[in-house]
Amino acid sequence: MKAISLHVGGIVQGVGFRPHVYRLARELALRGHVLNDASGVHIDLYGEPTQLARFIEQLRHCPPPLARIDFIHESPLPMPPWPPQDFEIRSSQADDKATVLMSADKSSCEACLAEIRDPEDRHFDYPFTNCTHCGPRYSLIRALPYDRVNTSMAAFAMCPECEGEYRDPMDRRYHAQPVSCPHCGPHLSLLSVSGEVLCDDSSRAMDLTADMLASGNILAIKGLGGFHLVCDARNADAVALLRQRKHRPAKPLAVMVPDLDCAKQLAIGSQEEWQLLCSREKPIVLLHKQPQQSLVCEAVAPGIDRLGLFLPYTPLHQLLLARCGFPLVATSANQSGDPIITDSEQVLARLAKVVDAVLDHNRPIVNGCDDSVVQWAGGQMQVIRLARGYAPLCLESRLDSQRETDGDWLAVGPQQKNTLALNLGSHLFLSPHIGDLFSVEAEAYFERTLATFQRLYSIAPAGIACDRHPDYSSSRWAHARAQAGQGLLPVQHHHAHVLATMAANDISSPVLGFCFDGSGLGDDGEIWGGEVLLCRPSGYRRLAHVRSFAVTGGDKVATEPWRVLLGLLADELVDDSIHTLKLPALERLGELQRANLLRLTRSSRLKCSSMGRLFDAAAALLGFEGPILFEGQAGLYLEALAAKSQHKNGSSNSLRLAITPDDKGFVLDGHGLILAMIDALRAGTDVSADRLKADLARQFILALSRAVLELADHYPDLPVVLSGGVFQNRTLADACVAGLQQRGRTLLPWGQVPVNDGGIALGQLWAALHGNKGESLT
Repeated sequence: MKAISLHVGGIVQGVGFRPHVYRLARELALRGHVLNDASGVHIDLYGEPTQLARFIEQLRHCPPPLARIDFIHESPLPMPPWPPQDFEIRSSQADDKATVLMSADKSSCEACLAEIRDPEDRHFDYPFTNCTHCGPRYSLIRALPYDRVNTSMAAFAMCPECEGEYRDPMDRRYHAQPVSCPHCGPHLSLLSVSGEVLCDDSSRAMDLTADMLASGNILAIKGLGGFHLVCDARNADAVALLRQRKHRPAKPLAVMVPDLDCAKQLAIGSQEEWQLLCSREKPIVLLHKQPQQSLVCEAVAPGIDRLGLFLPYTPLHQLLLARCGFPLVATSANQSGDPIITDSEQVLARLAKVVDAVLDHNRPIVNGCDDSVVQWAGGQMQVIRLARGYAPLCLESRLDSQRETDGDWLAVGPQQKNTLALNLGSHLFLSPHIGDLFSVEAEAYFERTLATFQRLYSIAPAGIACDRHPDYSSSRWAHARAQAGQGLLPVQHHHAHVLATMAANDISSPVLGFCFDGSGLGDDGEIWGGEVLLCRPSGYRRLAHVRSFAVTGGDKVATEPWRVLLGLLADELVDDSIHTLKLPALERLGELQRANLLRLTRSSRLKCSSMGRLFDAAAALLGFEGPILFEGQAGLYLEALAAKSQHKNGSSNSLRLAITPDDKGFVLDGHGLILAMIDALRAGTDVSADRLKADLARQFILALSRAVLELADHYPDLPVVLSGGVFQNRTLADACVAGLQQRGRTLLPWGQVPVNDGGIALGQLWAALHGNKGESLT
């Protein structure tokens, strides 16, 4: 016989790992024990060498469904005089310094769904059914290791049947911490907006909820990581009322559909997109609308060609959708801009005038977590909002052999789409989506998310990384903490964008980074956003950028796209020429207002080189009237317009984004591109105005992709990174990726890291861990 000890790291707690080990050891006639501790799973094994080797091989290649093994470290054990005679599962061991990886919440497995549909099973119609292969994790954990006593299920004493399953290593509910049934677990309550309990029987509460939804009411429904605001997606009046009450006039609303067949009635998708929709994470997937579909009203996603769909991911949602039989709007329960609400007291206090009733339950949500949003772009999954199912995201890196700094770091992200990032040794963590830090509620949610990670991992960072913009809420927070003795590293916004993708790929060598977004503070004090950078974790060099133009109006620039159009024309044309163009977007201003704004623009010291703003100008030129009511609205308008073009690959008179050298690199002439579009509009006589605008919208996007490829050709030896929110434009991403692949270029995939500002915290962390000094490369 031989004796060995195994230390297994990765996502190995709360996923049925110990019973899996137990069953495998018994199958191979091995002796010993397995236990959880704060650094993973430890296994002591005694047996024949060939059987031990088979054990390791099978464990590595066939782990439990939700597990992720990052490493298996083997070490010899001395053979005791009396080796164990059996294999056992031992109790978990706590530790002050936890490094175990926390599993994200997962959707219901097929076995649990079968039970809630079976009248003979005690879990029939029970909305909190789960096992080790599914259910809540992050949203209910208070501390590590992941044991019931450390979760919000600690208050629910198991009945004999549940405890029997919980104690049986051969059962799929062995140590499933949220395990419960109707006899011993949480239950639903239907509340009025005044807090009165209308019904406290779970099945009856769901019946009443379905009836209210069918009658056009709006309800707040408590799910896995927070409340949804829910109404009948077919009912235009209900959707309009929800928009009015929530102050969300135009931003698309997500729709939960009963099943894949219903989704296919509403949207057109590829095989990859349907796989994303049905994946264990059950994210919201952005899909092309099905032409002339009538099942969901137009008010759900007005004026765009996309629809965000997702499938039921908990037993509660499954049972409710089965009762309704129609798709439901299911959007985060909050006032626009605030974080998701996680308890009924907040709902009743802040949304009593938004909803008609509340479907609540008594299992506390410890850690709020929104729904993830993804799409298929550039031949890969692109994460737009990192949350339920994927987050907390943990990446394993080779940092231990590369690091130039000591201690662990905390990165506090940007102002919009904020997330937090931190490391514990070579593990990199990215938090779930926090949101835009423009309100007291959002800043409090930022603090709560940080407190969760401090509680789970006892972090005491050696330093804090933040955005270089000093007025971001997260930057102010970092500066205040740094004054208390911690190190501080401000990281340039677009450099961090590129570094996020580098961190996702564990890359430290130089890359060619294209960062196209709305705005970020540049080294020269201007608003950047159309950047091509030579990037290392230690610094960057600006190789190319969109030609700067003046803007006026402060934050109004991001909501009134005609301001950008006027700023571009102000650099090129005199006042009379602009008036002669008779552009509808500018004619609506009136002559006096236009003249005043031109004067202010030409005297403005605020300069912008943003690709996102260039998209806004093109959209305004091609008919978008504004104002922009949600981020990316003008870009979505432009992409929907481009999809109507009959020239899918451009045309013989395709537009071109001119690239000219200057003393520091290259300049992308956005001014010239907009003027060329104006010339084409004025000269267009052989086609309808709508068809011409659609052609120009597509040509505009393809002109940008050709510029990306042309610039990439100047640096043929560097891997390429496409980053920033502009690359959420699928037409642009698809064209760039296809062109780079045709050239045989290495393109770093996004993985599960958001391409928008949601990934910036990870980039800041990557800079800090490589000894970044916050300086540009020469």
